Amino acid sequence: MARTEYYDDPAAPEPNSLVVATSAVVTDDEGRVLLQRRRDNDLWALPGGGMEMTDSLPGTAIREVKEETGLDVEITGLVGTYTDPRHIIAYSDGEVRRQFNVCFTARVVGGRLAISDESTELRFVQPEKIDQLPMHHTQRLRIRHFLEHRDRPYLG
Repeated sequence: MARTEYYDDPAAPEPNSLVVATSAVVTDDEGRVLLQRRRDNDLWALPGGGMEMTDSLPGTAIREVKEETGLDVEITGLVGTYTDPRHIIAYSDGEVRRQFNVCFTARVVGGRLAISDESTELRFVQPEKIDQLPMHHTQRLRIRHFLEHRDRPYLG
């Protein structure tokens, strides 16, 4: 299924769903950030996805990282909340969503890096090289907030 992201675009379709989702900034011992190249839009992104009825928010992030990367993680903090109504995600199946995303920090506690059916590539990237990757600016915003080492989470 293909995915198109819009931001502050008057041509964006009208949303027909609101999804609670999480993402995670997973870092390794060298301070590199785990990124995946998404199969649905060919852009680099943090691992993450939608919350299920049986999930907690941190549990969603842990589950999604495992599903998308093969790694087991422990949640270590909160980057922020991302709820901008100008960010619209349209899927080829007709779903057009507004997404309420909570972005966590996490560290690897086990597992083995493995590509899932949702990605074409996984890698830990040095922070200074992230700007060279094709990525939606909403993902860059989360990573930038993480790299700023804020005293408080971003609330937006």
